[in-house]
Amino acid sequence: MTDRGKAISVLTMNTVAFTVCFAVWMMNGVLITFLVDNQVYDWDKATMGWLIGIPVLTGSIIRLPVGILTDKYGGRIVFTGVMLISAVAVFLASYAYDFWTFALAGLGFGLAGTSFAVGIAYTSVWFPRHQQGTALGIFGAGNAGAALTSMGAPWVLQQLTDGGADLDGWRQLPRMYALALVVMTVVYLMFTHYRVTEHSQEKTLVQRLAPLRHMQVWRFGLYYFLVFGGFVALAQWLIPYYVNVYAVSVATAGLLASIYTLPSGVIRALGGWLSDKLGARTVMYWVLGGCAFASLLLIMPRMDIYAPGQGVMAARGGTVTEVSESGVVVGDVRYPLTVKPEAAVYDTEQALILPTGAFWQEPVVTAGESVTKKQLVARGVTHVYFQANIWVFTAIVFSIGILMGIGKAAVYKHIPDYFPEDVGVVGGIVGVLGGLGGFFCPILFGYLLQFSGIWTTCWMFFFGLSATCLVWMHVVIRRMMKARAPALSERIEDHAAVPAGA
Repeated sequence: MTDRGKAISVLTMNTVAFTVCFAVWMMNGVLITFLVDNQVYDWDKATMGWLIGIPVLTGSIIRLPVGILTDKYGGRIVFTGVMLISAVAVFLASYAYDFWTFALAGLGFGLAGTSFAVGIAYTSVWFPRHQQGTALGIFGAGNAGAALTSMGAPWVLQQLTDGGADLDGWRQLPRMYALALVVMTVVYLMFTHYRVTEHSQEKTLVQRLAPLRHMQVWRFGLYYFLVFGGFVALAQWLIPYYVNVYAVSVATAGLLASIYTLPSGVIRALGGWLSDKLGARTVMYWVLGGCAFASLLLIMPRMDIYAPGQGVMAARGGTVTEVSESGVVVGDVRYPLTVKPEAAVYDTEQALILPTGAFWQEPVVTAGESVTKKQLVARGVTHVYFQANIWVFTAIVFSIGILMGIGKAAVYKHIPDYFPEDVGVVGGIVGVLGGLGGFFCPILFGYLLQFSGIWTTCWMFFFGLSATCLVWMHVVIRRMMKARAPALSERIEDHAAVPAGA
């Protein structure tokens, strides 16, 4: 087989294996929710959050050492080990019976999440620099495994438990996932080939970790905290968001959330292709700017607010002789009032896109009452109604998912350009930061909601983070152009012209 054929075979196997591993990585969310909903275990929300988050945390913090092992021993060996160890842990999860046994099992099969760091390093060594963005984007489409578990696992659990009649049947689900991992491992070994980067086995641990002293590694990590960590966080957060803000059922919320999750994984391949054609930095400008703008649109919460408006005060004292919706008469002076418009009552089934408001005045005095100068005779009422239309909301969230999917590929396009000999290590730490975003962001959203009582605080956070990343990237680029030469602006995507530390 030619090198080109081997590269295509490795890319295909990496993508399929990553899809399976990502599906396994997200299994706990569906399984724990099913067990609690069916009262198999009486866990509170905090306990559920920990059990769901433990595999995500493991799969994040172990990415760096797994990336180092991949650079040293090659992706074929390490990927095989990751899948086999995860398969054992998933199988043992079928025997779990309390919090601690579920937690230990989650720690084990959370290793499946490290498959991303392995695949990034292993894929990049098979493709030339000008094709790495496309190849890594195709590989990253394996994120769709999360959507496959979200949509498929609940149905499988219903079949395994006979619609809830035999709840102990849930134990077959982890065994099925374990079997899928073992079968995938066998197929993977049949169609992949050994390769490592030149001189990679000669490096010491200190030399392997040396790239982490460069600030751009942490800058890329912050980008990935947004586009990957934000993606994982929203995949979990959107379901309670829809249920609480729009009062839809859990099933409907899950379906609406899948509109966000599924395309984001698949579109990653397009992000890689665009990064090759336009340059990763150009793509990131659009991604960060688009995320900031879309998040800004979502900050305004759904509201139905009545506030004091401009009232009417008596110009001089006297006795009220007439009171109606259209005016108040005090002595011989008539004070006209703004009548409440019919448009102030809104049909909640009507699709309203923009915030809508109305103003009117209501008498606060009665006929025969004596009033003094400057006394209020009619109060003003301002009504502001914003439906935050569910379909407009879903469309904007869908666009954020698309941008994050493209951004995930663009971030990882930077790594082999800047660190071609250390893709595993740098990709590992960037993946760690992204995974930590997926673990900590839902916790942060919960605290923001608890503190403010406003669900849209999560979009305030995303706006601030997107704007920070955008400004940081732009400042670095401007500093680089100023330090080097004005002509560099015409060659900004020419990687040979990119100085170290940019």
